[in-house]
Amino acid sequence: MPLSRSVSMTSLSGLPPWEDEGLPVEDLLLFEVAWEVTNKVGGIYTVIQTKSKITVDEWGENYFLMGPYYEHNCKTQVEVCEAPNPAIKKTMDCLSSSGCQVRFGRWLIEGCPYVILFDIGAAAWNLDRWKGEFWDTCGIGLPFHDREANDALIFGSMVAWFFKELTDQLQDMPNVIAHFHEWQAGAGLILCRSRKVPMATIFTTHATLLGRYLCAGNVDFYNNLDKIYHRYCLERAAVHCSHVFSTVSQITAVEADHILHRKPDVVTPNGLNVKKFSAMHEFQNLHSTNKAKIQEFVRGHFYGHLDFNLEKTLYFFIAGRYEFSNKGADIFLESLSRLNYLLRVHKSDMTVVVFFIMPAKTNNFNVETLKGQAVRKQLWDTAHSVKEKFGKRLYESLLKGEIPDMNKILDRDDFTIMKRAIYATQRHSLPPVTTHNMLEDSTDPILSNVRRIGLFNARTDRVKVVFHPEFLSSTSPLLPMDYEEFVRGCHLGVFPSYYEPWGYTPGECTVMGIPSVTTNLSGFGCFVEEHVSDPAAYGIYIVDRRFRAADESCNQLTHFMFAFCQQTRRQRIIQRNRTERLSDLLDWKYLGRVMGLPRTGSRHRPNPLRHRAPPLSE
Repeated sequence: MPLSRSVSMTSLSGLPPWEDEGLPVEDLLLFEVAWEVTNKVGGIYTVIQTKSKITVDEWGENYFLMGPYYEHNCKTQVEVCEAPNPAIKKTMDCLSSSGCQVRFGRWLIEGCPYVILFDIGAAAWNLDRWKGEFWDTCGIGLPFHDREANDALIFGSMVAWFFKELTDQLQDMPNVIAHFHEWQAGAGLILCRSRKVPMATIFTTHATLLGRYLCAGNVDFYNNLDKIYHRYCLERAAVHCSHVFSTVSQITAVEADHILHRKPDVVTPNGLNVKKFSAMHEFQNLHSTNKAKIQEFVRGHFYGHLDFNLEKTLYFFIAGRYEFSNKGADIFLESLSRLNYLLRVHKSDMTVVVFFIMPAKTNNFNVETLKGQAVRKQLWDTAHSVKEKFGKRLYESLLKGEIPDMNKILDRDDFTIMKRAIYATQRHSLPPVTTHNMLEDSTDPILSNVRRIGLFNARTDRVKVVFHPEFLSSTSPLLPMDYEEFVRGCHLGVFPSYYEPWGYTPGECTVMGIPSVTTNLSGFGCFVEEHVSDPAAYGIYIVDRRFRAADESCNQLTHFMFAFCQQTRRQRIIQRNRTERLSDLLDWKYLGRVMGLPRTGSRHRPNPLRHRAPPLSE
């Protein structure tokens, strides 16, 4: 059994013992408010998108998402329609008649939830008045130069206005529950509480503002205080105004207790919408198919230096926002240097190609990288034409009942073409480390550290580095794969984060049956440590970055990667099967049940109004 103990409502700390009886779903309206509804900015978009189906299955027509309106997003992601609830339609008409534009529709993702989108630009003329009201309400002032905070206030003011109008019309039935995500939605919650809007409120912080800034090693903290302090005040006020406060992991709960001065009432780990294959071999086949696509890229990128066996090559990767220290790229590069040394000393026949998929400022693809793919394609075309000639002559010879003379079956022109193709593969430079022209090449953290450790893709190196400073796309002329295909084709995802409140990347690897490395400073790592008795046996390696020095953590990561390189192909297949078995643990259907979220088949919901609402003076 992969689980060390069954996950129950009481085994996850912070979860209150909800009463079985509650309000029936017909008597409730659930609103989820977030800046990333239909607006992809970061991880919260993935949270909302992946859990929408299970929430819609439970709440049906009584579930609504609320976010900012952006025309380009709405045109491509939202099917505009009429609001089915007459009270909501009347509320929208009321706001529109006062000069605030509100759109209603269905978000075209799995589950097709209803969305209510507020046009921030159309309501911007109210900003100064709303700033004054916000200052009078809670003493938080927003500077004129912080565009994001100003937009968040406009959004929050419109949301609070919407809820005030809606509850006035609904009176007591049905009851309204509003779930706010992160500080960008916090202004709406604060204003709802200050205006005594009769509704239950939930606030979830996915990462504290101060935590992010303090852990980002390249941020000038003191010269950014004018961008941080008012946002922190807004976040902390929202935390203390909410009836129920939640975080996404136990490590973030500790952080919130110290920085925001309120212990979360509940910890709600982030899940994924898991699609299981009916047969185990199907996801293994996907790994093989997508690995072949990565191999084609490697053939082109390393042409002229392809003196390593692709059948004995492993593909590691790290992906995400370009936060060099927070995402653990610093410790990863140092560990790769040590891994390269170990593989050379032990005369290993394994080669590791490591991909860094992190967006940075670039000036398109570099010429050498594009040339590599062109050379590979030309070689393929040459081999294909010679093969056709060879096959035709062989076929004709066999029809005559003759064994062909292998010295004559290919003529001089064929050998000339092949020799020219071989000469075309000669290169006098090393394969490039980066696939793009970097705008800040000399100061880029990854490239600077590659120069320091000397991993330049030399023939003697057993670890090769490819920095792809752009998110993957199936339309790319270089590496035409989307992110999911790429992950399935790799052997190991490495995410040794220093600051990671949850961490979707290792979770996505697990769902796809790909082993990964995480840390005990990430929410995902802590969750796995708590619920899986031997994570390494199931392909999840957890680096200790909390109680060990940086050098010890680096050695531990090196050990994990070196041990992985020593596994046989059969051992890796068995481990992928085990990793895929853990995907149920991350399924929203499972987490929604154990975390007190909507439960399939249940007719009742826990009522946040039963929680003591902290007074606004706290």
